Amino acid sequence: MTNNLLLGRAAVTAGAIVVAVTEFALLHSAAGVDLAVRSANSTRQVTVASVIVATAVAALAGWALLAVLERRTDRSRVWWTSIAVAVLLLSLVLGPPSGVGGGAKATLALLHLSVGVILILGLPRSRPAGASR
Repeated sequence: MTNNLLLGRAAVTAGAIVVAVTEFALLHSAAGVDLAVRSANSTRQVTVASVIVATAVAALAGWALLAVLERRTDRSRVWWTSIAVAVLLLSLVLGPPSGVGGGAKATLALLHLSVGVILILGLPRSRPAGASR
């Protein structure tokens, strides 16, 4: 993996984290949305730390899958994009409905969508020109 590729994908990952934290700050702090989720029999608050960790985990998992696919197939972008879109849709079905209240559900949906779109559009395109598989 070249330095340009690493830097490009790291920048996409960092960008997704910055966007998620900014959205969280604007909607939670500035707009007063109480970001809480239900899991099993408990309710817990969504914190900025959990937003950062969830975004980083999603980005690194996507990056790892893309790297594996790039080594194994000539259609890595097609496969990766298909899988990434399916994972995003699944996350929208499972994540935001667990929000407590309409504001939390909408905020969670926005966070999932924005991070997903940034990663789906950015990670495969961070590969240097002429090096696509």
